Amino acid sequence: MGKKIACVVTNMFEDSEYSEPAKAFEEAGHKVTTIEMVKGKTVKGKQGEVEVEIDESIDSVKPDSFDALFIPGGFSPDQLRADERFVSFAKSFMDDKKPVFAICHGPQLLITAKTLEGRHATGYTSIKVDMEYAGATYLDKEVVVCGNQLVTSRTPEDLPAFNRESLNLLK
Repeated sequence: MGKKIACVVTNMFEDSEYSEPAKAFEEAGHKVTTIEMVKGKTVKGKQGEVEVEIDESIDSVKPDSFDALFIPGGFSPDQLRADERFVSFAKSFMDDKKPVFAICHGPQLLITAKTLEGRHATGYTSIKVDMEYAGATYLDKEVVVCGNQLVTSRTPEDLPAFNRESLNLLK
């Protein structure tokens, strides 16, 4: 039985950090629903290679409707964390111990949601100190799985490990 995965994303996401996991999730039989401020809007990756049509607005979705949360990197998570609706949406997944997949700058949303304290995680090197200030133990590894719930990776080069561990958690 496929899982329903919420993907919070806006303009300037890292193209491959959205497209490769989304493809892996869908090929494994899961459904990815993209969520932004405006349903039907098209958002563009920062490399200009990927465009995503938004399935739902943040105001029309509830965390209870989804089995997991996916946060691609790039500049998207930093923009989303300025909006309390996305922060509380992400916090719900962490508080409810549902799977959360965050790559590169994705953990920025979890930092703002104050959900990394006491956790092992990784992310892009420029947010290492932010993650440590948030109470996370930062590990410079291609993928970190914490508490059989949180999967984090650093860069597009880590996508094979990120996808593998994310799919393992969805089993």
